[in-house]
Amino acid sequence: MHEIKDVQQPEGEPRRRWFFDPAMELVVWFSDSNDIIGFQLVYDRPMDPHALTWYDESGYYHHRIDDGECPDTTAFKGIPVLMADGHFDFRRVGSVFITKSTEIDQQVADFVYDKIMRFS
Repeated sequence: MHEIKDVQQPEGEPRRRWFFDPAMELVVWFSDSNDIIGFQLVYDRPMDPHALTWYDESGYYHHRIDDGECPDTTAFKGIPVLMADGHFDFRRVGSVFITKSTEIDQQVADFVYDKIMRFS
């Protein structure tokens, strides 16, 4: 993964950093004191994308991403939607994350990896 620079910072929302790889994407949110307060890791892109989201105040969420495609119709593509998905293979995703995160901020990578491995 590599960091996307000059990420839009919406007013009133926590500062965020964005890291990207064709198979994996990570957004990390920071407090005013620069502590990580949340992240969303999208993995298994683009064929079967899922998202692991963690917030310091509410914990973990795991979702399958419905990309909005309607293969049997001529309808316009819809907006991607997060759909509840309980199974999360944290060992596999953690292993992939370790190999993909070698080029990003080490503190961010260590924090996210720790949270992946503590998923329950």
